[in-house]
Order: sequence, then structure tokens, then C-alpha cells
Amino acid sequence: MLNKQSLTAAIVSILCCAGVQVDGAKPPKGGGGGNHIQRGIQLAQEKHYDAAADEFGKAIKDNPKDARAYANRGTAYRQGARTAIEAGDSEGASTRYQAALADFAKYIELSPKDASGYTEHGQTLSELKQYDAALADFNKALEMKPDDLNTVKFRGFAEIGLNQWDKAVADFSAVIQKKPDDLQSYDRRALAYRSMKNYDAAIADYTFLITKNPNDMEATTKRGYTYSLAQQYQNAIADYQAELKVNPQDNDTFQRMQYAQSMLAAKNASPSPTPPIPSPTPEEEKGLMDKISPLYIGIGVVALVIIAVLVRLLTRGKAEPTSHRIR
Repeated sequence: MLNKQSLTAAIVSILCCAGVQVDGAKPPKGGGGGNHIQRGIQLAQEKHYDAAADEFGKAIKDNPKDARAYANRGTAYRQGARTAIEAGDSEGASTRYQAALADFAKYIELSPKDASGYTEHGQTLSELKQYDAALADFNKALEMKPDDLNTVKFRGFAEIGLNQWDKAVADFSAVIQKKPDDLQSYDRRALAYRSMKNYDAAIADYTFLITKNPNDMEATTKRGYTYSLAQQYQNAIADYQAELKVNPQDNDTFQRMQYAQSMLAAKNASPSPTPPIPSPTPEEEKGLMDKISPLYIGIGVVALVIIAVLVRLLTRGKAEPTSHRIR
């Protein structure tokens, strides 16, 4: 289960970042580039991302200084990379991501004062799990445009990727303050809170999501897991049961519920009685001297005297040994 949570955090950018829409651009005065851009936008809306990228490439050929054409092609490449990931084509995804990075870098070169270029470049890096570099891009974009909530949110995703939980909480809280119905920010902030072991705050965010959408079984399952981490097993079981009622074949949730049930049973089990330690008897409490009577003491003294007399009689008249050592 922990591996699944780690994987979720690692790919959060791909799953959660809302892709910036392919933008239109004013046709250059020279002529045909604008037609290629409009055609590329249409193809992108139809999810033909590679064909859209080709059209934007034609626009770039007509006008190599058209920054928006690079931005649009970079976005088409990135969307194509996501599609390739879904299809299991990791090599194709990597190629498209690198092409997207190159186009966004060119976008920044041609429009260095446009904050969105850094945001787009950073978002692509984040999807490649290059979180440190992505963070630098997001910070640069926010220096230029501090109130861009999308960039603040993207930075929060990168901070989650870097396990910078407190910073992620701050960024998602800033988004929520301005957009109180941004459900995605509640979900990501709950993950950050839970990773900080601030279980009450995480549960509150998941509860908000469930209140907004009672059929959100994903939030219900996440809250159940958080309850389990907080050792509130009864609440965890209730959430897991709600999920299994909707998705009875969810084996992961079933196993989590079994774990919570076993932990609850162990928690509620009465401790096994320990055998009482027997109290010492009065005889055991007596010391050695208490067990020796005066009679025994007297007999012992007389015996010692007799032994001393006998020794003296036996040794009387014998020459004492001398030592040959020189003194």
C-alpha cells in the first residue's frame, strides 16, 4: 500500500496537472503561418496531437520568430507524450517530452518576459519527475507573475514530488484561499497533511471533498486509509465498506479493511490475566541470622575451643621449622 502511495505521488503531475490549452496566435503579416496554427488548434482539439504538432511546425517554418507557435507545438508534444504513456509507449513519450522542452525553451528565448513560458517548461519537467528544475521554473514564473494560481498549484505538485510537504500545504492553501472550490487542491493538500502525520487536517480535507461529492469513492478510500494511520479503525472500516459497496471487486480496499478489522480486534481485546506473584511466607522473609538460635551459636563456640586445645596439645614439644633464608 505504501508503494502505491509513493507511485501516486511520483506521477501526480501527469494525472493531476490540467494541461494548458493550445492557444491561438494572430496570423503573421507574411501570410500562411496563421492558417497552419488554426489547423493545428483544430487537430489538437480532436486529440490528433502529432498531426497538430506538424501543423505548428509548418507555422514555425513560415515564421521562425513566432513564439506562440513554439508554445502551441510544445503543448501538442506534451499532450502526445501523455497519450503515449497511456498506450504504454514510454520511448515515444520520452521523445515527445524532450521535443516539448525544446519548444518551451525556444518560447522563453523569444518571449523572456512572458511568465507562461517558464510555467509550461516547468510543468513538462515536473511530468518528467525533474522536480528541482521544475521548481526553479515555477519560482521564476511567480517572480514575474505572483498571482498566477495555476503556477502556484503546479509548484505544489513539484513540492510533493520533492517531499516538501509543508511548502506544498502552503501553496495549496494559497490556491484554496482564492479558489475555495478547487477540489484538486484539497486532495493534494490532504496528501501533504497525511505525509506530515497531521491526520486530523487530512481527514478534514477528504471530508470536504466527500461533502461536495458523496459519490467520490476515491476520496472515501483515501480518508479510510488516513483513519487507519490515525488508528481510528472503526471509521476506517466504515469508509472501506462504503467503497466496497460500490466496487465489491476492489481487492486493495478489501485487504485494507481486513487489516483495519484485525487491528481493531487486537485493540479491543482484553489483556490476558497475568498470574499473581505469590507473597513470600514469613519464613522466606527471615534473614539468615534470624534462623540461627542462641543454642547453635553456643555449640559452635565450644567446638572451636576444643579444636584449638587439641591442636595445642598435639604440637607441644615439636621443634618449629626454621628458615635457611638469610635475613
